[in-house]
Amino acid sequence: MIRDRSQPEPRYWFPAKRYGWGWGLPNCWQGWLVIVIYLLGIAAAGIFLAATNQMVAFLLAVGLLTAGLIVVCYLKGEPTRWRWGDE
Repeated sequence: MIRDRSQPEPRYWFPAKRYGWGWGLPNCWQGWLVIVIYLLGIAAAGIFLAATNQMVAFLLAVGLLTAGLIVVCYLKGEPTRWRWGDE
């Protein structure tokens, strides 16, 4: 598949939110892939850990997955600060 060069590659995978602090929904396929992997990881932890009554391990897995998601958003996302929507 040939990519249209008139559409530049997005610089950030996760744009900053318009209001508040943090990142919004992804704006490219790489960001969506990260979200899908995160959700699949949580689903797998739920199936294999929560279903076997290993709640501490499940919470630890969700915490690690969430920390990983935040790191990816920080590295590949738009720099974030508190925003009031006037930009």
